[in-house]
Amino acid sequence: MKQIRILTGMMFVVLISGCASLPESFTASELPLNDDVFTQYHEYTPESADEIFKLDAAAREFVDNSQSPLSGDGDNLKNLIRQIFDGGELGIRYITNANTIASETFANRAANCLSLTIMAKAMADYAGFNAVFYEVDIPEYWTRRSGVNLLNGHINLRVSVADTLRKNQISSHFIDVDFDPQTIRSHFPRNAISKEKITAMFYNNKGADALLNNDDIKAYAYLRAAALLYPEFGSTWVNLGVLYRRHGLLDSARESYELALKLDSENLTAWENLALLHELEGRTAQARDIARSVRNKRESNPFYHFILGEEALDFGDPEQALIHYNRARRLDNSRHEIFFGMGKAHYELGNIDRAADFMKLAAKHAQNRQDEYRYMSKLSDLQSAR
Repeated sequence: MKQIRILTGMMFVVLISGCASLPESFTASELPLNDDVFTQYHEYTPESADEIFKLDAAAREFVDNSQSPLSGDGDNLKNLIRQIFDGGELGIRYITNANTIASETFANRAANCLSLTIMAKAMADYAGFNAVFYEVDIPEYWTRRSGVNLLNGHINLRVSVADTLRKNQISSHFIDVDFDPQTIRSHFPRNAISKEKITAMFYNNKGADALLNNDDIKAYAYLRAAALLYPEFGSTWVNLGVLYRRHGLLDSARESYELALKLDSENLTAWENLALLHELEGRTAQARDIARSVRNKRESNPFYHFILGEEALDFGDPEQALIHYNRARRLDNSRHEIFFGMGKAHYELGNIDRAADFMKLAAKHAQNRQDEYRYMSKLSDLQSAR
């Protein structure tokens, strides 16, 4: 699979908890960067942390209007978060590639999980609440854009009334802000992370977007910024490796993948890209050994089979896609994405009734109104085609 590591909306960064750190003696000048190749990177200036988290006047007014001096802190917290998601108020929508700063997210009424978390953090700070970023250790999960598999991570935000964290007390006055409530219900382990890491994740996403758009100078500028700010974030090194490989900088690509693996030896995306690099350089046996190991580790992950189905569908093979989707469904019979994929495959095969059945299941299992409406719209189109 051709992969880029990205932090998307509903899923934030998938960096595995407990990863290693770089040795103190490892200086910035020793990082596998290539300023001498991407000499025009300085034409792009990544947003500062202040710019990323700044609320404009309209966003500040929205927060002010959500707070009442007659209500307690807990009620004001609930009202702020409710209005962020309430269709009659801000009504934030999920869009996977909405990699925007807080003020843009507010103006667009659209976010992925990273940009939602950034905006919610800025609003919580402005309102005087405590807010803590969390990185969630979810199974590998992919989406496809422009013929490329994007490995999604996940972050969310816990917002609490002002005195909760200061007194180190457990309080009922907190809310987890998350597009995907299943990550909360499933109790995946999570770890608090810093604002610096969140900022590096933002740069990584912007760099990945630029990679997808074949804007390699911009991609390098943002990935470089991420690497310098938070070099322990392995996803950045994987994406830089993809960029270097694209430009024939194979030694730099290998250094980048190996650095990602030093940070997390179970980073399967780094291993997979390293296998591809070995294949390109003629080390076929080594490439096959790594690929086999990665494949074996992913066999029990339904989303691995799901993304193989998506690939097969993109390549015009709906029958093979159904084989992969069915394997995914046997492992997890509750995911709307899998049912949607099966509906698409049956449609391509001309099985309109079966396609409609799976669209109904996708809508039934959708985790938000936006996806439910999307599936119901597809279902309506299918019913009209009968």
